[in-house]
Amino acid sequence: MERTVEFYTVKRGDTLGKIAVMHRVTLDQILEWNPQITNPDIIHPGQRIRVAPEMHHGGDEPFPGADFFQSSVTSPIIEAMGFRLIEEGCSAYADGPDSQWSEADRKSYSNWQHKLGFKGRDADGTPGRKSWERLHVPAVFE
Repeated sequence: MERTVEFYTVKRGDTLGKIAVMHRVTLDQILEWNPQITNPDIIHPGQRIRVAPEMHHGGDEPFPGADFFQSSVTSPIIEAMGFRLIEEGCSAYADGPDSQWSEADRKSYSNWQHKLGFKGRDADGTPGRKSWERLHVPAVFE
């Protein structure tokens, strides 16, 4: 199955106009899909921007189980989780998430757990079913 690009990560020198042209959409569409952008003249490298309408292709990613979150695991699910953590204001990433589970993922997820009110071992950065379901990680097709 071909995967449609839904998001773009801003690079140095990008403008919303350039990004719109690159993805064959209008600037108005970019602004509609990204209500967090309050000034279209101000974007930053590393910022994640929706460049296609939300795909309703399966809802949220199901909880993969706590054993999934190990340094040996590489999966687009981890990257999708990382972007959701950024959107929730819980980032501990220096350069943004990638598909390899890392200490930055664990710290970011711990921030999410604390935001939800979890404490102690329930906020150790290892995803659990309850916190995962509240994060609403979009379904990923590997």
